[in-house]
Amino acid sequence: MSELLRIDDLSIRFGGVQAVDHVTLSIAKGELLGLIGPNGAGKTTLLSLITGIFKPDTGRVILANEDISGLSTHARVRHGIALTHQIVRPFSSLTVLENVVLAAGLDRNRMALGAMFQVSRVKEEKSADALLERLGLGEYKNAYPRILPLGLLKRLEVARALALNAKLLLFDEPLAGLNQKETNELADTIRELNRDGLTVILVEHNLGQVLRIASRLVVLDGGCVIADGNPGSVMDNASVRSAYLGNPKEENAGT
Repeated sequence: MSELLRIDDLSIRFGGVQAVDHVTLSIAKGELLGLIGPNGAGKTTLLSLITGIFKPDTGRVILANEDISGLSTHARVRHGIALTHQIVRPFSSLTVLENVVLAAGLDRNRMALGAMFQVSRVKEEKSADALLERLGLGEYKNAYPRILPLGLLKRLEVARALALNAKLLLFDEPLAGLNQKETNELADTIRELNRDGLTVILVEHNLGQVLRIASRLVVLDGGCVIADGNPGSVMDNASVRSAYLGNPKEENAGT
């Protein structure tokens, strides 16, 4: 598979904390990469560097052989990077359909709200309708987000991201707060989107689901990559076990 994203020597420090420490990664087109690690490992910060929310101290972000390091977050969205957030914040005054139409119209509107005031929104509405059906939200398209349970709001977040015509979709803990049924269904949806050709980077603490759907794992600890490879070999890595579980010998020595 050809390379879609290359992260080259990315670093960022917040005060005395080295949040991301010279990370270099390559993500292939069509890959489903699980980005895991203990709390505070730097996973969400790395996503923020990829999307341009944070400016790195060192390093570059290269998408489809184009250096996008100097681009704003909005410009990176137009280049094909979309991010779903753990805390879902749709526009509460717009219907489910209008939320997705707004995202679908962003490509031809420099001002996002301009997408809602075009003379014709037929193309965007058709696209949004299809996405909502695909994600099991068709019957809720005229509803307002405030009446939807969290599981459906998470699906709306995915629909809005897909409406941006993303080449690369970054998920930041999409399964957080969901019950077991919702967790299984959303994880299956992410896997299906990937099988349809979407490249995915998944940050998620539910290791069982990550191991079930990811084709490759990268583990961060202290802002550094400590393991990279197929899920089985990565989870057998002693450094990974130590990062998650601590060192049993050290723990016993202290008792």
